[in-house]
Amino acid sequence: MAKKDQPRPRKHIPQRTCVGCGQVQGKREMVRVVRTPQGRVELDPSGKRNGRGAYLHKSRSCWAAAIGEGRLAYALKVTLTDSDREGLETFATSLPIEEITQDLTGK
Repeated sequence: MAKKDQPRPRKHIPQRTCVGCGQVQGKREMVRVVRTPQGRVELDPSGKRNGRGAYLHKSRSCWAAAIGEGRLAYALKVTLTDSDREGLETFATSLPIEEITQDLTGK
């Protein structure tokens, strides 16, 4: 069998766990929050900034759970300041309210 006739292997998709709900999803479908080396907590749209990161779904319910219950602060190993919390909550209000449900069929 010639090499060009062989099926192409599936591309690896990095998986990350949401800090808000604990479900696993592809890295590209989530938002990364990073604790910078200076100690600030910021959004990381590129997913490549230097610092300790945590991932959240693009859902307001996940953000509310992560910020309100202290899960995000625990994952980033930092105490959220009022300005950090305000910035994250402002971003969260722009997200849809819908709940994230896991597809158990695997499709």
